[in-house]
Amino acid sequence: MSAIAGIYHLNDEPINLEHGNRIMKELEKYPADDIQTWHSDKVFLGCHAQWITPESIGEKLPYYDHERKLAITADAIIDNRDELFERLQIKKSKQKEITDSELILLSYHKWGEDSPKYLVGDFAFMIWDEKKQQIFGARDPSGYRMLYYFKNNSRLTFCTTIEPLLSLPYVEKQLNENYIAEFLAITGMIDTVDARMTPFKNIDQVPPFHSITINGERMNLEHYGTFMPKEKLKLKSNQEYVEAFQDVFQKAINSRLRTHRGVGSQLSGGLDSGAIVGFAAKELQKENKTLHTFSYIPPKDFVDFTHKRLMPDERPYIKKTVEYVGGISDHYYDFDGRSSYTEIDQYLDVMEMPYKFAENSFWLRGIFEKAHEKGIGILLNGDKGNSTISWGSAIDYYAILLKRFKWLRLIQELHLYSMKTGGARFRLLPFIIRKGFPFINQKVAANKALDLPTLINPDLAERTGVFSKLRDYGIDNSGWLTSQNIYEQRRIIFENISTWNSGSTLDAKLSLRYKLWKRDPTNDIRVVRFCFSVPEEQFVQNGLDRALIRRSTENLLPDQIRLNQHVRGVQGADWLHRMIPDWSMLIEEVKELTNDSTVLNFFDEEVIRSALNNSEKGLRTESMSDPDYRILMRVVIVYRLLKKYFERG
Repeated sequence: MSAIAGIYHLNDEPINLEHGNRIMKELEKYPADDIQTWHSDKVFLGCHAQWITPESIGEKLPYYDHERKLAITADAIIDNRDELFERLQIKKSKQKEITDSELILLSYHKWGEDSPKYLVGDFAFMIWDEKKQQIFGARDPSGYRMLYYFKNNSRLTFCTTIEPLLSLPYVEKQLNENYIAEFLAITGMIDTVDARMTPFKNIDQVPPFHSITINGERMNLEHYGTFMPKEKLKLKSNQEYVEAFQDVFQKAINSRLRTHRGVGSQLSGGLDSGAIVGFAAKELQKENKTLHTFSYIPPKDFVDFTHKRLMPDERPYIKKTVEYVGGISDHYYDFDGRSSYTEIDQYLDVMEMPYKFAENSFWLRGIFEKAHEKGIGILLNGDKGNSTISWGSAIDYYAILLKRFKWLRLIQELHLYSMKTGGARFRLLPFIIRKGFPFINQKVAANKALDLPTLINPDLAERTGVFSKLRDYGIDNSGWLTSQNIYEQRRIIFENISTWNSGSTLDAKLSLRYKLWKRDPTNDIRVVRFCFSVPEEQFVQNGLDRALIRRSTENLLPDQIRLNQHVRGVQGADWLHRMIPDWSMLIEEVKELTNDSTVLNFFDEEVIRSALNNSEKGLRTESMSDPDYRILMRVVIVYRLLKKYFERG
């Protein structure tokens, strides 16, 4: 893992090494095992390296291949090494010592600009092709590694983080109104639909699943692949689907265990993280290695107000998984004294942009801190599992059966579902009807994702044309996806919008700060394509939702976890409880914001004042989903960003 940087002059002007060294100096705030640079007359490349995998120890980056006249700097872990060894015909005697950056370079030499299509893993890289006199680079499909750049008529400058670019004399710091407009107009967790944008007008990023080619003044960004499989999978039995899933998921897990340091995993009481821990621990036990798990719990003085089917403190279920799986050293942290408010400046410093996950921010960074203290090199997680390995909503699938007139099958499923979850057999029928035929109850159908109102100032929305742009991506004026069909939503999220961009930004930059690599096998492109290829009836059957992962973890997870359809963990239920000491400061900061006419040009003042008025009546700590509280947090985060970079920068 590395922070990478570089400068490419598009004309004959020689490289100013002072500029390259300034970028590298800015990266010194991150820990490093090695810092190296390479340059020619027109190109400067740098690497601020953190050695995570065995092959990366002592790796020379940037690396210049004299035979092929290619230079590379890379921030990458490549997961399909064996496949590439075979395709590239690399001798077995050399395979252990070859680095991931060399594999990327050899792939480029063989396949040219098609090379990213052959890579599986988390990566961002830039290659200087001396023969073609061009720069070529790429970012992985989910954007787990960052690649920002500035380009004008004379030079391209790139870096893993933004602030080193802002340190250069030829990069003017200007606010990108279009970025702020999308961030405020979208009510869900997506930051922007245009993954090329950043909050800075002169700095863009290579979007996930894109490559970049610069040859002279010509620049080309290309979407090089798709998450969608070429065809649906057709197997003979349920057991064959289970075995096929176990095979692809185990490969995704195994390829993410490569580190000369410790292996850790985030663990809740649910299926996704439980499955990862089960598959990973089984593999590590073969080498007598321990898996460290990291779990967040509420503080001791938190009083549980949630419904009996919700579980803010998941320790009882976590411990069942730990005891059943074995080979685990489990760690629990309440991060007492931290709140969503106290974390804002830390997150803006790390991310260099606003964020929408404030309700969970106090533990997300904390887990990285604790994993770093334990000497972890790889931290597994299952953030994307709901859309891949544990896909399968019973109600939505039953709505499909209803619409297809498969009523006998539907009745059988409802009977089995009620036996497993309790309650009357047909209690779900009204919800199923509304899902299948939303026009029957437009009021319910229009209640999109219990989320915030749009926060954007109407004048800014009109000036930037933001809602017209969002409609092209399937988002309407409510600020969320137009389609009510979760299958269509899932496809849009994977194909049309780089929805993982914000979460990936956080993971990449926290990884860099704490010198460990967070990795998600549930979003391995091989796993994603497999899950999209599986028939829907594999995900919901015999009264089980999320049926494929439940069947695939038999004898791997305890049945209390594997077959649990009664209790659901709810993380962040204590976020308002933690805000009690900070509540008055939050209110005062929002009031300060409402007195700043310049800042109010970005926000819908009426929405903020309404939320402020309701919130001044007192903090109701049990109202964890109250949109007014979330509005105040979100506007303060944007307000702080504007002050940090633009009002006093």
